[in-house]
Amino acid sequence: MPSILRGIAALFVAMLLLLSAQVRAADPPKFNVEQLDQMLAPIALFPDALLAQVLMATTYPQDVAEAGVWALANRSLKGDDAVKAVQDKPWDPSVQSLVAFPQVLAMLGEKPEWVRDLGDAFLGQPKDVMDSVQFLRAKAKQAGNLSTNEQQIVTVEAAPPPPQTIVVTAPPPPTQIIVIAPANPQVVFVPMYSPVRVFGPWWHPLFPPFFFPPPPVWGFGWNPVATAIWWGVGIGVTNALWGGVNWGRRDVNINVNRWNNINVNHRINSSNRNVNWNHNPGNRRGVPYRDNITRDRVLQNNNGGRQDFRGREDQRAQARATLSDRVGAENLDRDALRNVDRSQIPQRQPGDVNRGQIQDRAANIDRSQVQNRTANVDRAQVQERASNIDRSQVQNRAANVDRAQVQDRAANVDRSQVQNRAANVDRSQAQQRAANVDRSQLANRNDSAARTNRDNALRGANDGRQTRQQIDRGNASQTAQRQAAQRQAPQRQGGGGGAAQRLRN
Repeated sequence: MPSILRGIAALFVAMLLLLSAQVRAADPPKFNVEQLDQMLAPIALFPDALLAQVLMATTYPQDVAEAGVWALANRSLKGDDAVKAVQDKPWDPSVQSLVAFPQVLAMLGEKPEWVRDLGDAFLGQPKDVMDSVQFLRAKAKQAGNLSTNEQQIVTVEAAPPPPQTIVVTAPPPPTQIIVIAPANPQVVFVPMYSPVRVFGPWWHPLFPPFFFPPPPVWGFGWNPVATAIWWGVGIGVTNALWGGVNWGRRDVNINVNRWNNINVNHRINSSNRNVNWNHNPGNRRGVPYRDNITRDRVLQNNNGGRQDFRGREDQRAQARATLSDRVGAENLDRDALRNVDRSQIPQRQPGDVNRGQIQDRAANIDRSQVQNRTANVDRAQVQERASNIDRSQVQNRAANVDRAQVQDRAANVDRSQVQNRAANVDRSQAQQRAANVDRSQLANRNDSAARTNRDNALRGANDGRQTRQQIDRGNASQTAQRQAAQRQAPQRQGGGGGAAQRLRN
């Protein structure tokens, strides 16, 4: 019996694997070079910052379609003013940024399926997309249609060394990097051109390039005969252009300061000037991804779609790199930090504090542990302790107070006695005493504190003990005088003549 169950389980697992393989096999193949060149030809000559924001925005095709309708109805708004006007829209910030450039939305609105394929290519094959852009720019430069002028600055840089692992079927990486930037960072010109005319004879006859001249309803005007590229009117921007391209990594990034100045509802919390862009599947609005591999990757990179802003993964990666440089990649566990030589800490001076390191340490704080500690608090125990307080005892103590006794005590106070005592006060006597007060004596007492101090004989007059002492002293003095007189009387009688004789002489 167990062997039969194991066989059924093995068969079930095999069926699941076969089903999964069939689902994976149903995914469409990657875009080839011909398709990528065809899709990227209309935008390859955009300034790098604008190109980056267009690629980001195409990963949200539903938002792009709605933004195009809004831009057509609000053609008078351009630049930063237009972006601020759509801050309350449910579109991704990359899509909101494109309302600053109505020429771009006019182009993207002409072929919705192209927009969706372009976004899928950028999500699934970002490096191939960047290589195609560089290839197209090199073709335009060779044809003499890409150079520095009043609208743009074109620079050529050496390409980074190719990767060690080379795919045989992939085209060779570019040997040089062509960078395009606005001549004035605050005035952006959007180039409009026919790919066949700008790049020369097309090299993929089965995949001709797309061409989207400005629709007349937008009122841009169009003069395809004058030059290979039609520039139109420059658009003044300050913060609406926040994208960038890292050609070394062949991906796009975000200027944090400019982003935060214009995207006030989707601010990025980062101390770095630039952060990598991450696709937010929460803004995909139900549009399915082209293949399951791309879908699984973007969901995994964004924690199942719960990430609410860009740049977070890049911040964590940089924090890990900083910690790796400090303690070594092999010591990236928390125990390594406990072995820091603390004896060196007192030797540091206040001026030696590296605030950058402090910020890095703050970034390395594992907030999940803090949350886990908070989550581990057994709130049930706290509630049980509170519930164990015997509130009935408190209530019983209050109930045991015999309020009747308190009331009886108050009732037993004989108020008539109090009233009789007050009635027995002879007010006439009090008035007489007040009338007999000699106020002149009070005035004399206040004449001089010195006079009062000299009159020592009066001190203690009101004290009965001191009065008795004075009387006793007087009596004693009188008794002593009488005794002395009695002793001197015989002497006076015996020698009185001599005494009288002396007085006469």
